[in-house]
Amino acid sequence: MASCLGLYIEDNIIKYAKLSKDKDIIKIDSFGIKFYDRLNEAIEQVIEETYSYKTPISINTSNENYNYFYIFNLLNPKDMHSYINTEFESICFEKDLNAETFESRYVLVDDLEDKEKVKAIHISENRGELAKRIELLSKYKLTDVSPIALDISNLLEINKNENVENIAIVNIENVTTVTSIIGQRIYDINVIDNGIDEILSRINSKENSLAKAYEICKNSTIYTSEGKELQYEENAYLDDIMPTLYNIVGRVKKILNDSLNKIDKIYITGMASVINNIDIYFQEYLEDVTCEILRPYFIKSIGSEINIKDYIEVNSAIALALQGLGEGLKGINFKKESISDKLPGWLTLEIGGKPKGLGSTGFDFSLKGELAESERSLIKGSVGVIMLIVIYIILSTFLFGQMESKLDEVAVEANAVETQKVAMNNDKTKVDEKAAEYTELVESIQEKAQIDTESKRLKYSVPTLLQKIMSSIPANVQLTSIRNSGNKVTITAQSDRYEQLGIFIAKLNQDGILVNVVSDTSKKQNEVVSVTIEGELP
Repeated sequence: MASCLGLYIEDNIIKYAKLSKDKDIIKIDSFGIKFYDRLNEAIEQVIEETYSYKTPISINTSNENYNYFYIFNLLNPKDMHSYINTEFESICFEKDLNAETFESRYVLVDDLEDKEKVKAIHISENRGELAKRIELLSKYKLTDVSPIALDISNLLEINKNENVENIAIVNIENVTTVTSIIGQRIYDINVIDNGIDEILSRINSKENSLAKAYEICKNSTIYTSEGKELQYEENAYLDDIMPTLYNIVGRVKKILNDSLNKIDKIYITGMASVINNIDIYFQEYLEDVTCEILRPYFIKSIGSEINIKDYIEVNSAIALALQGLGEGLKGINFKKESISDKLPGWLTLEIGGKPKGLGSTGFDFSLKGELAESERSLIKGSVGVIMLIVIYIILSTFLFGQMESKLDEVAVEANAVETQKVAMNNDKTKVDEKAAEYTELVESIQEKAQIDTESKRLKYSVPTLLQKIMSSIPANVQLTSIRNSGNKVTITAQSDRYEQLGIFIAKLNQDGILVNVVSDTSKKQNEVVSVTIEGELP
């Protein structure tokens, strides 16, 4: 029976799920969430609690980047690989980055807009950060490191038929990823900076406990147009939750609108999926798309002793464990196989020379007297090993010679590149000199125009601000005062509904009406909630 421990690691939070697989039957053996101050100690606790000292472990990458390259499908695999690497190096050059500091993988899919091309989803990860993450599990059997945005699709069981739904998976963790699956294949990855980390940070600043902040999220219920009014005690933190969800659903809606492929269904997962009514909240904004919480496909029914929400909150860890069990995309593992990974267990020797798995008695080998049968077998095995070593030396010598030849070719190409770089640097120096002259002229003109421009901007900014607020203010929100002191604007607003104030604050920031928007803690008096909002004119 194969098994794998999935570890989804974020700042201060680690999710884990240990899965076992017997033929086509998948079972969750253990799962949970830990909030930590020291990651290495948290990992050790999980390994001990799940008894996974020798179990294969699958973890997520961190802060990976996504790029897309379009290639003619008539190119052979080698030329495609070279083209993708060249394009990525060009991007790094434009951003003043060293391409050698990144480890990368890519997935090829058909380009739906141009049948003569294929689309490469390119994923890159900083090698230093990757090495640190791998080092954390150096004492254990780490076998897979892959991006969660791709692995999360492992939770779906896509039917192999002609009537296929186009799907988007919205995974709301510390950041939010939107994975689009078109025609049963991953086609796009979009990353949204907003995530549950914002919500937990705001609540944690009041409660001084991440674990308690998370429990508050699990016990919070979002207002819906069809729902009843909830008591104040049950919704005291909605003004901490709603602005982030409003930003996320707005970005998701824009992604769907910009896509040339119609999405039929959205699955919501991640830590934020435990907030009650989040699927209904998404459904109200995305009216033409079916929205529901993502449940792992192999969980057909849940016993009364375990709530389905408890499984769903560790979906990311389950997806990683499934990847480790061979359920997901191939070729996206960022961990390189070591020699010990490739050797079969019976070739790995313990200190003292006793082979693993051969029992506790070992061999009693002696050259005195007549050879025993076990001694003859050992001699034969030794001769075989010596022959293998000789063959290995011959092959190594041949390959080393080939490698030296290739290194000479690389050196010639490198010299040519260096010559071109010198010429480019000379041209760049001339361009920089001219650019500096133009910059001085522009700065001189800008200094003269700045005083007049600033006075005009302040003169017309307040009327413009009022017009923008009128077009954005929710129906249930009333403004009781607006004051400005130079660039700083102070607004006092009130409403009988918490979420309306939260939406108003989010709109001020998201629509660019004000920048650096902050608000104090809302106050409720006589069923009316008031809040003071401060910001700066853009």
